[in-house]
Amino acid sequence: MSEAIKFHFDVDGENFTSAGEASVQIKQKLRQLGFAPDIIRRVSISMYEGEINMVIHAGGGIADVTVHPEQITIVLEDHGPGIADIELAMQEGFSTAPDTVRSLGFGAGMGLPNMKRYTDEMHIESELGKGTKLTMTVNVNR
Repeated sequence: MSEAIKFHFDVDGENFTSAGEASVQIKQKLRQLGFAPDIIRRVSISMYEGEINMVIHAGGGIADVTVHPEQITIVLEDHGPGIADIELAMQEGFSTAPDTVRSLGFGAGMGLPNMKRYTDEMHIESELGKGTKLTMTVNVNR
């Protein structure tokens, strides 16, 4: 693989059963491309957490993944309410998920912290009332 390979996914915000489909697909693609299991795990965990957040908070969004031999970049973008306090949202256990979502086992406040934990770089752009864009990078050779 000498040139970048790009994947695009629409994240359906209507139900939790479809959340995670993009992360499963990217896991399969990375496996086919011969990436190491730990890289695949880090990318798929980060993608899954992002997908769940888009379903819980934003009614869905898009996920774009660019695969280079040396790094994998994940861009998650939605048109949800935005994040009021990014620093607070990054704290483990902080959640604005409604009780109905928590009763399903989601919204424990670990999404953003896990995304940061499993990526080498993470940048959040968010504007209230307009949405959020997360850009994450996983380096293949650390």
